[in-house]
Amino acid sequence: MKEVLINKARALKDGEQGKAQFVRFILNGCFSASVHYIVYFLLQLLIEVNTAYATGYVVSFLVNYYTTCRFTFRSQPTWKHFVGFSGSHAVNFGLHIVLFWLCMQIGIHRLVAPFIVMGIAMLIQFSILRLIFRKK
Repeated sequence: MKEVLINKARALKDGEQGKAQFVRFILNGCFSASVHYIVYFLLQLLIEVNTAYATGYVVSFLVNYYTTCRFTFRSQPTWKHFVGFSGSHAVNFGLHIVLFWLCMQIGIHRLVAPFIVMGIAMLIQFSILRLIFRKK
């Protein structure tokens, strides 16, 4: 059993494609989403809820860029990656704002809505980022 777990951990560490990359993406996404949610939760106690949500997104964006380069796709941060990452997140940001607004309109609680939004956006984001960080 111990050997199986060690081999699986090595596959996650060493894998460049496929499942290992997606698992790293999920782990990194959970970390970045946690940063987003914590910042949002704290700020929504002090400022307007939509502004708090957007600010949390920006903070998590900066953390997410670095960890996406280094951990998820095993690459160096470069301006080319940053531009691509930023463009994909511009799309993602718009998606977050629209989905969050929709959640508010249909009455989903403001502390639950971010989880719904992040789940939907995650699947779209991985597809975009795989194109940006693929090795040529």
